[in-house]
Amino acid sequence: MIGTTQEVELDEFMTEDFTLPTIIVPARLASSRFPGKLLSMVQGKPLILWTAERILEVAPEFNLFFAVDGDEIGDVLEVSGFSVVKTDPSLASGTDRIAAANLEILADAIINVQADEPRIDRSHLLALSESLKPEGTLMSTLAVKFSSEEDFHDPNQVKVVRDQHGNALYFTRSSIPYSRGSDWQWREYDGDRPLKHLGLYGYKSEFLKRFSMFPEGKLEKIEKLEQLRVLELGEKISVSVVETETHGIDTPEDLARFERLLENR
Repeated sequence: MIGTTQEVELDEFMTEDFTLPTIIVPARLASSRFPGKLLSMVQGKPLILWTAERILEVAPEFNLFFAVDGDEIGDVLEVSGFSVVKTDPSLASGTDRIAAANLEILADAIINVQADEPRIDRSHLLALSESLKPEGTLMSTLAVKFSSEEDFHDPNQVKVVRDQHGNALYFTRSSIPYSRGSDWQWREYDGDRPLKHLGLYGYKSEFLKRFSMFPEGKLEKIEKLEQLRVLELGEKISVSVVETETHGIDTPEDLARFERLLENR
C-alpha cells in the first residue's frame, strides 16, 4: 500500500513532459566470481526472486521488466508473475542487455537495477528518477561515502571520483584517490570520504540505442566495468551521492551475510 509520503514523492516526477522511468533488471546466470548466484537459494527462494520482490515492495508504481539470458532464469521469474524479455546470452554487459530488451519495451527513460541487489532502497530509485528529468544527463548513476578503510581497499567495491559538476572522472577497482604523501588519510578527500560506486544506472532511450553500437572499450575489458566504455568515448555520467548502500551480492560470503541478516530480523 502506498503511503502519503510516497505519493508526495511521486508527484514531484509526474509532469506533462515526464513520467516515471521503467525499471529493467539485466539477469545473467553466468558469473565469473560466483557462478549461478542468481539461482542460489536463500531461505528456500532463489536470489533473483528476493531482488524482484524487493523492487515490487519499494517501488510498486514503476513498470518492471527482467532482461534475461535464457530460460533457466526466465522461467523462475515468469512463474512468479514477473515480466521477462529474452536477450542474447553473448551480450557483453548488463547495459547491452537492457538496450536489447528496450527495443521491445520501448521505454523513454530506464533505470537499471542489478539482479543481485536484494536490498535496493526506494531512495535510490527516486534519485535516479530525478536525474532522468528532461534537463538531466543522458546517463546517471549513484555513489555513497565509504564507511571503512577495509572497504575502500577491497577490489570488489568499485570507486568513483567526480569533477566539480558531479560527473564521473573515472571508475576503478583500485583505491582512488591514491595518496603520494604519507600524511594523507583515506577518509580525507577534499574534506570528505571517497565514494563507493553503486551499480544502479539511469539512461534515456536515445543514449541506450547509441551505447549498444559502441565497441567494448579497452578499459572496460581490463577492469570489467561497463561504465568505462561510456567515459572512453567522451560521454558524461552524472553521479548522485545518496545516504544508503545497496549491499549487492558479489561473492558466496555476501550471500551468507544476506541470509544472516534475514535470520536476525
